[in-house]
Amino acid sequence: MSSKLDQLREMTTVVADTGDIEAVRRLKPVDCTTNPTLLFKAVETPAYAHLVEEAIGWGRKQGGGEKAVQAVCDRLAVSFGTELTKIVPGRVSTEVDADLSFDGKATIDKARAIIAAYKERGVEKERILIKIASTWEGLQAAKVLQGEGIDCNLTLLFALPQAVAAADARAFLISPFVGRILDWHVKAGGGPYTAETDPGVVSVRSIYAYYKTYGIDTVVMGASFRNTGEIEALAGCDRLTIGPGLLDELAAATGTLPRQLAPEAPGKAPAKLSLDEKAFRFAMNEDAMATEKLAEGIRGFVKDLRSLRKLVTEKLA
Repeated sequence: MSSKLDQLREMTTVVADTGDIEAVRRLKPVDCTTNPTLLFKAVETPAYAHLVEEAIGWGRKQGGGEKAVQAVCDRLAVSFGTELTKIVPGRVSTEVDADLSFDGKATIDKARAIIAAYKERGVEKERILIKIASTWEGLQAAKVLQGEGIDCNLTLLFALPQAVAAADARAFLISPFVGRILDWHVKAGGGPYTAETDPGVVSVRSIYAYYKTYGIDTVVMGASFRNTGEIEALAGCDRLTIGPGLLDELAAATGTLPRQLAPEAPGKAPAKLSLDEKAFRFAMNEDAMATEKLAEGIRGFVKDLRSLRKLVTEKLA
């Protein structure tokens, strides 16, 4: 019998959630997604020293100061992304700086700059997804970028209102964070949970049903998994982005993997929502989990972004 990973690939597009180029080469996902945390870990890995050295050498020619540090960090992100496009046949997601999560104009400017940097390296925008945090400002920035033909991946998504606003923005893809939703509920004293009752799984199934029932084309890509049970419970989802460790577990596992999600039978959908800014912000305020995890996620990405900038500053010196 084929492995559970092979069975999953027959019904879901598998994406690698890593900046580890060698892991991507070994696991052969269709797409690849990175974030500041994964990029920082990759930069510290000796195997990628040549990419870091190239970016640092380039940065020294740009002058000093904060702008040079920022430019090197951007170059590193594009360098890793470019290498990944040589391995995966599909898309590579590159994240806008998390400290721009509440600045729509700066998010748009950064996204355009990332796409231009990829183009300079011969990578067309059709190969790239711009990752943006699912704040109101980020969602509106995505709306502008999608209108320009720049496809976006709305990340740090924890609740249906974010998914609805992403659909209104005509976002190419959303990344609902399964494991982090579970983390919050466990910390709040919930559970024990099975794969079927896992709050993160339930949330993604609800969003999937909403999109398919109301004819929304935005891709649903479950993310941030804590165990293979969560992944198996979402088999059939449009895409799933999975870390190398869990991909290896699925590759080693045998047994039948039943399809759980299908567009022709998406399950019962929530009532259709219409959200302006006030309604969106109030709905998020009503959801303590989504509010707290979004803020926490941004803080975490900013922390690793600052660590990356510190490392670059030291190397430039």
